[in-house]
Amino acid sequence: MFADGHQKCTLSLGPGNTKQTNGKKRNTGFKKKTHNIHRAKKMNSPNLWNQPPELQFCFSLVNNSCPKNVRPMLTACTMYVVMIGAIVMTMLGNMVVIISIAHFKQLHSPTNFLILSMAITDFLLSCVVMPFSMIRSIESCWYFGDLFCKIHSCCDIMLCTTSIFHLCFISVDRHYAVCDPLHYVTKITFPVIEFFLLISWSIPILFAFGLVFSELNLIGAEDFVSAIDCTGLCVLIFNKVWGVLASFIAFFLPGTVMVGIYIHIFTVARKHAKQIGTSPRTKLAGSKIKVKASSKNESKATKTLSIVMGVFVLCWLPFFVLTITDPFINFTTPEGLYNVFLWLGYFNSTFNPIIYGMFYPWFRKALKMIVTGMIFRPDSSTLSLFPVHA
Repeated sequence: MFADGHQKCTLSLGPGNTKQTNGKKRNTGFKKKTHNIHRAKKMNSPNLWNQPPELQFCFSLVNNSCPKNVRPMLTACTMYVVMIGAIVMTMLGNMVVIISIAHFKQLHSPTNFLILSMAITDFLLSCVVMPFSMIRSIESCWYFGDLFCKIHSCCDIMLCTTSIFHLCFISVDRHYAVCDPLHYVTKITFPVIEFFLLISWSIPILFAFGLVFSELNLIGAEDFVSAIDCTGLCVLIFNKVWGVLASFIAFFLPGTVMVGIYIHIFTVARKHAKQIGTSPRTKLAGSKIKVKASSKNESKATKTLSIVMGVFVLCWLPFFVLTITDPFINFTTPEGLYNVFLWLGYFNSTFNPIIYGMFYPWFRKALKMIVTGMIFRPDSSTLSLFPVHA
C-alpha cells in the first residue's frame, strides 16, 4: 500500500479526489478528480504572483507520483483565505448553536434537539472533512495515507448526507408546526425526534461505508482505474449507474421531499395570510392585535422558508447534477468548476447555523451570553431566553 514511506493511491470516496483523463484535472466530493499531466515549461516572467513554476510532483522521490497542481501564489492564497474562512465560520457558527441548545434548559425541546444534531453534523464536517479537502482542492495531492483516505471519504459522504437528511426532517417538523399547529405537540415528540435522528444517521453511515469498501461504484471501470493509477492519489470513480443512485439517495430523494413540503407550507401560509387580510374587521382591540401578529408571523415564516429552500437548492443541486452527468461525458468536467460546486455544497453547512440559528429570537441573546461569559455564572442554564408564552 505504501511506496518508500509515501502514500500509494487507493480508490476511495471523498472530495477533491484525483485521477487522470484527457489531460484535465478537477476536484470532487462524491466524485473523481482527474490529474492534469502538465508539460514542463519555463516561466516567461519572474512574477510569481501571476506565473506558476515548472512541473512538480506530489512526492518528488517516488516513482509514478501524481503531478502537483502548482497554482500562482495569488490564486493559492485567495483560495486558502476563502476556504479557511468558510471552515472557521462553520466551526464557530455551529458551535454556538450546540452550546446554546445544550446549556440552556429552556431550549430543550424536540425541535431544538433536531437542530442540535444537525449542528453537530456540520461541526464535525468542518473539523474532519473540510480542512483536508481544502489542501487536496488547492494542491491536487493526497498526503495523509491510504487508511485516512478511506476514512475521510466515508466521513465526507456520511456527514454531507446526514446534514441533508436533517434538513429534510426539519422541514417535516415545520410542516406540522405551520399546517397542523393544534396537533403539533402531540405529533412531534421526543420519541419521534429520536426516530428522525436514527434515520438521519444510520442510513448515511451504511451508505457511505458500504459504498467505499464494497467498491460497487467501480464495476465496469477497472481498466480506467488501472490507467490513472499514480502515487499521491485518493480517487473516487462513479460508473453511470452509481452516479445516479448515489445522487438519488444523498440528495434528490430527501431534497424532493424537503422542497415539496416547503412548497406546501408556503401555500398554506399564503392562504392563511389571505384569509386574515379579507376577514371582517373586529371591534375588539385584542383580536386586532392577534390578527396583526399572526399575519406578521406567517409572513416571516414564509420568507424564512423561501430562504431555506433557496440556499439548499443553490448549494447542492449543481454538485449532484455534475455527479450524474460527469460519467456520461467521460469525466471531462473542468477542475475549477468542480471546486466551485464542491465547496458550494460545503457552504450549506456554513449557512445552516445562520438560517436555523439567527432566525430564532433566542439565538442572538444566547450568542451574547456566550461571548460575554455569562454562561459561566451559577444558574445561567435556567435563564429565560424568550417569553414562555411568546
